[in-house]
Amino acid sequence: MSLVETDWLKKNISNVKIIDCSWHMPQTKRNGFEEYKSQHIPNSIFFDLDNNSEKETNLPHMLVKTDNWEKILSNMGINNNDEIIVYDNSDVISSCRCWFNLIYFGHDPNLVHVLNGGIKKWIKENNKVTNNITKIQPSNYKSFEKKELVKNKKSIDQNINEQKFKVIDARSKERFEGKIQEPRKGLRSGSIKNSFCIPFNQCLNDDKTFKSNEDLKLIFKTCLENINEKNIVFSCGSGVTACVLALAYSLINDKYQPCIYDGSWAEYGII
Repeated sequence: MSLVETDWLKKNISNVKIIDCSWHMPQTKRNGFEEYKSQHIPNSIFFDLDNNSEKETNLPHMLVKTDNWEKILSNMGINNNDEIIVYDNSDVISSCRCWFNLIYFGHDPNLVHVLNGGIKKWIKENNKVTNNITKIQPSNYKSFEKKELVKNKKSIDQNINEQKFKVIDARSKERFEGKIQEPRKGLRSGSIKNSFCIPFNQCLNDDKTFKSNEDLKLIFKTCLENINEKNIVFSCGSGVTACVLALAYSLINDKYQPCIYDGSWAEYGII
């Protein structure tokens, strides 16, 4: 149950922890935290994707060290046995990155869900929003890092010849094929050799809800002969939309543990 619907959240809102993980591409000139302060789902806590990523690197959105993650979640008042709903107000469905981070650091995957359609769908259905900042009771969160859920550049390079797993890129076809420049400076155009491309938007409806399982199966079959494969690694520009594909694939393959190339093209494409 990687996804939950708005009706489910309405019925269970007092029994879950809610995280707003709205993050926007820099060129949009939107600020997720400012939007959160203006309106958010009641009792939600803001997760700052930029601030809660590794600082000691030039690469964007890299996973923090375990002790830092424990501090982040403890300061958010998250407990290890909490059921968590993550949502966003973003065109790139940034909630999926928080979903992945939680699973990577050992939160029970059965207790971590993304709100289908995010706050836009919530508001469209006339559900309650607020500008009251949630009072947080700090916790003592403990992490259990699952290092097998992340690949580094060395393993990506080795796999070009070994072909132990398939790499699927969530960027647009134009970026994947090197037909346009990368939006981030200092990167060449193109893609990882022998990788495949499924632009993450293909998995979404116009209202940013996920497509049906039947549609998702057809989409993934363009790259995979068998949609029950487990050795799939997702990549993108900076590690955000790769997690959209990871969640989408988990909807049609319940045995799949999300795995991403954390550095993504921000690392692999450095000139």
